[in-house]
Amino acid sequence: MRKYLLHRFLGMLVVMLIVVTTVFLIVRVAPGDPASVMLGVEATAEDIDELRRKLGLNDPLYLQYLNYVGQLLKGDLGESIFLRRSVSAALMERAEPTFFLALFSLLVGCVIALPIGILAAYYRGSKFDQIATSVAMVFASIPSFWLSLLLIQIVAVKLGVLPVSGYGNPDSGFLERVRHLLLPSLALGVIVSAIIMRFTRASMIEALNNDFIRTARSKGASEWRVVMRHALRNGLIPIITVIGLVIGSLVSGAIVVETVFGLPGIGNLVVSAVLRRDYPVIQGALLTIAVLYVVVNFIIDMTYLLVDKRVRY
Repeated sequence: MRKYLLHRFLGMLVVMLIVVTTVFLIVRVAPGDPASVMLGVEATAEDIDELRRKLGLNDPLYLQYLNYVGQLLKGDLGESIFLRRSVSAALMERAEPTFFLALFSLLVGCVIALPIGILAAYYRGSKFDQIATSVAMVFASIPSFWLSLLLIQIVAVKLGVLPVSGYGNPDSGFLERVRHLLLPSLALGVIVSAIIMRFTRASMIEALNNDFIRTARSKGASEWRVVMRHALRNGLIPIITVIGLVIGSLVSGAIVVETVFGLPGIGNLVVSAVLRRDYPVIQGALLTIAVLYVVVNFIIDMTYLLVDKRVRY
């Protein structure tokens, strides 16, 4: 087990180092002077020189990289050019909507996908299985922005059940903010559920065809016990793996959905930073999302130890 943990931890460190290096090189390898690109065509030569000095762009590349890594180790992601504040503070301020949007979307996806995937595997080849698989393929192909606009038109505009956009007033309570997140979470969760459902179905079909399932049935175990205790438990690792991968797509998909629904999250902040060419914010958000994705998958690897004891050996 120690070897397994050490291997996964070292792998995570290597991936994070690659991510940091890639994020560092994004600005440096871009055509033109990074400082002039950030400030725009109306910037003066003095402004460009000042920004180059502030960002350390006049130093050798290896020294810039070492300084950049040193700043990251201190938790310093730089300072936004247009917001006039640290990138870390800007991201923390926008983290709440994005976090709850991803969490609620994942819950919606799992609540929809897991029962349907298990039933589709159990009744393999039936009309229910065919309909569920077809619907899942349709939803997996739908762009999140189109589904978001469709939900806004039907649920928010015509029915008037939920808010069209926004995150409530600054003094709004938690329940009011959850109410604003229901439509965005549904838009992301439905698309995510299609992916989880297909993996759940495939994993359960494989588990139900194993010899130990026939042995459990021959011993008189109930179908509920056979499916939920024996088959599902042995088919959890692929399901947990795809859930971990889906979390990454939720964070990236949140950029589009937050823009459509006007949520003040990290996705909206990134879009504004791209339009303003605020590279420190773009780099900080990209690095944060990538590190979060790596950490989540490391946690997923650790859950394998709880699900399947064979991993420990």
